[in-house]
Amino acid sequence: MNLPQIENSENYIGLYVVDFGEYSSTGFTAQEVAELLESEKFAHCKVYKIHNAYPDGRLELKGVTPETFQLEMGMFFYQADGTTAKDDFKNLVNVAVQNAPPCRAKIHLAKYSDDKLVTAVIYPAEYNDEISSWLTAVDFKTAGPAEGGIEAVQRYYNEKPEIIDQHQLFAKDELKNRTGEELLANLKVAIQR
Repeated sequence: MNLPQIENSENYIGLYVVDFGEYSSTGFTAQEVAELLESEKFAHCKVYKIHNAYPDGRLELKGVTPETFQLEMGMFFYQADGTTAKDDFKNLVNVAVQNAPPCRAKIHLAKYSDDKLVTAVIYPAEYNDEISSWLTAVDFKTAGPAEGGIEAVQRYYNEKPEIIDQHQLFAKDELKNRTGEELLANLKVAIQR
């Protein structure tokens, strides 16, 4: 796969390279990649996330499976105390309102039993690294046990805890996501942005 020389390559960290076989293109958003992969015509494409970039234009890529764009990932923060669990939920919502997350996400405060509550953050799996970095950057802390992953989300849905409160988070979109004809018309352009 040949990649073009990119100026200001650091602006491409977190975006994607799509290898279409005959050609590749650099600079897609996660939402754009997800739309492409939904199509039978592009289901065979190989996708790489730009993990790092260097001043000379070189890119460090990390392969991403197409299935990742169809899954949800989550982080779950458990508490035995209802007051602490409510505080975790409120703190996370307040932080997200002041400092938007990197993608859409939902936060649930849910109750399994009187002594097991959880603050759940559920988001598209392709944003796992960004959500982890965001939680670190906003200095979110909790004292209870935590777990995360795709399996944790599935287990949460299967166990169906009682949702006490919920909040939808919206990303501060810095890049415009193209869809439909606009996206398809530019696929052969080597640098998307």
